Formats: sequence, structure tokens, C-alpha cells
Amino acid sequence: MPLVRIDVTAGRTEEQLRDVADAIHDAIVEVYGIPVRDRFQIVNELPAGRIIAQDAGLGFERTGDVVMIQIFTQRGRTDEKKAELYDRLANGLAGLGVAGENVFIGYVENGPQDWSFGFGRAQYMTGELGIPKAV
Repeated sequence: MPLVRIDVTAGRTEEQLRDVADAIHDAIVEVYGIPVRDRFQIVNELPAGRIIAQDAGLGFERTGDVVMIQIFTQRGRTDEKKAELYDRLANGLAGLGVAGENVFIGYVENGPQDWSFGFGRAQYMTGELGIPKAV
């Protein structure tokens, strides 16, 4: 049940934005085995110049077509699963014309006590939802 924030520079059509969101969700479903309807995404379109993503010393340049992905999810997945997810995300977006150097992923882990799905209750802690098992 990751919460995924997707930031892109303005200029894509609604269909292209949905394709990006779908590709990201499909990768998470495939790699982590979460239910298809376990989908929580925020898609932000920002004006040119509002996303600043330099190379961090890796020796490549990005274009203005950066897709920044922040994944907030419960801890427990292996480093190998995370690496598989990153690869699947980049490949899925490449199929939409997003170059690999333009895919930036930030991954943040937390625990079941850090989530409320409504009504001001921590449903994992109250037992209203079962705590997902890491795959």
C-alpha cells in the first residue's frame, strides 16, 4: 500500500500523465505483489524550472523531462526487491519515452503505526486492516 508521489514538468497530456502513473503502479504491483486496487498516488505537474535534478556526481545530464518518484511504504522489503523495483520502474517509464537518466526515485520506509486511511484511526494498529506482509 505504498503512497506514491509523482512530480513531472508540465507539458504532458492527461493521457500521458495517466500512463506514467499506471506504469509506476504496475511496477509496484508486479514486484511487491500488492493488490491492484491498493493504489495511492499523487501526481503533480510543475512549471518548467520547478524541478531541479542535477547529476549528483554520476557524470550524466538530465533533461527537463525528469520524473521524480517518492515511494512511502512499510519497511521490510529486501534490498534486492527494492533494486528490482527501481529497474522495473525505469523500464516501464522507458516504454513511455522517459530516458533512464530522467527517472529519479526516493524511497522512504515506515511502520504500520504511521498510517491512517481515514476517520483519524491507525487501521493497522486497531486491527481494521491486516498488516501487509513484505514480499
